[in-house]
Parts: sequence; structure tokens; C-alpha cells
Amino acid sequence: MPLIQVTLVEGRSPEQLRALISALTSAVTDSIGAPKEAIRVVLNEVPDTHWAAGDVTIAERNKK
Repeated sequence: MPLIQVTLVEGRSPEQLRALISALTSAVTDSIGAPKEAIRVVLNEVPDTHWAAGDVTIAERNKK
């Protein structure tokens, strides 16, 4: 049972998240032949104040 975990910054629409789930599921089915029913996808959304690179949060970067 493949498990796909994705962490991304909050702000995408439910439709975008649904499309991501479908695309990831298809990619696993196409690449390793796993049946759709066996694939699990977990999306973890975090606030832009909780994600940083180079000691700058995404929120701080977006303000510039």
C-alpha cells in the first residue's frame, strides 16, 4: 500500500487539492502499477508563518 505524504503551505482551493490527489494517485498507478484502491494520499497544510528557508518564513518573503 503506497503512502504519499505532501506538506504544502496553506492557501490552495479544495479543487486544487483534489486535483493534486488525483495526479499523485495516477502517477503512482502509472509508475509502479499499484491499484488506485491501495494508494493513500495525505496532504499536510501549514501556515506560511510556519515554513521557513534560510531563516525567512514564506510570510516574510511574500511581504517583500
